[in-house]
Amino acid sequence: MSERLRALLAGRGVPAGGVVEHHGRLASTSDRARELGRLGAPEWSVVAADEQWAGRGRSGHDWASPAGNLFVSVLLRPSLSPAGVTLLPLAAGTAVAEAVEEWGVRSTLKWPNDVLVGDRKLAGVLVEATSLTSAIESAVVGIGVNVRLDPRGLGSPLAERTASLLSETGSSVDPLEVGAAVLGRLALWYHALRDGRSAEVLDAWRARSVPWWGREVEVRSSGGFLRGRAEGIDDAGALLLTSAEGAPLRILSGEVREARLVPSR
Repeated sequence: MSERLRALLAGRGVPAGGVVEHHGRLASTSDRARELGRLGAPEWSVVAADEQWAGRGRSGHDWASPAGNLFVSVLLRPSLSPAGVTLLPLAAGTAVAEAVEEWGVRSTLKWPNDVLVGDRKLAGVLVEATSLTSAIESAVVGIGVNVRLDPRGLGSPLAERTASLLSETGSSVDPLEVGAAVLGRLALWYHALRDGRSAEVLDAWRARSVPWWGREVEVRSSGGFLRGRAEGIDDAGALLLTSAEGAPLRILSGEVREARLVPSR
């Protein structure tokens, strides 16, 4: 299966030369990609799995990883500034949104790295970078896409918050083909970042972002809970808010959602 994955990646223009692994079951594709990085594996080493038992999302949250979906991580060794690396989640989210269009699925992007169909989550991205002094030694981009998942089997309320290629198209798509399509698009945006064309990445992400700009949102992060009007993202991919008092806020990471209305008395 690893050779089939390598062939699919080559067909999508993903740079060759890296380690390519496909596992039936694995704790975490990102943990394995990071291990390969410590062992000196080259850039564009790819790890995919049919199923994970220790997948995770942002802020250490568990990521449900049942069989039939896409779980893939890619090792990068970016010659980018730390600010440039912060755009990798946006580039990866854009790559997912572009890739699933091949199967007729239109999606939007929720800062920093969720891919949605309507208000239901189709995919997520997690980028974990390893620093060496002031430089970025490596970055692992982990991507999970609901492919053959039937949300009806999840039970309420999770079913109402989940989308998949199966639920949107009625077709059973090969997760590895989806993975190759995603990484092919990621390669294009990654090279744009390396070539100094970060504005193109930002424009592509903004064109697909959820239409929250000018609306009240709530953000939960390691720094606590914030509420403000969403203004956009800056050139480093940070979320820009204006507080109720009119103060500008710059958010680097967190969970964001549209603010709930407070009933009037």
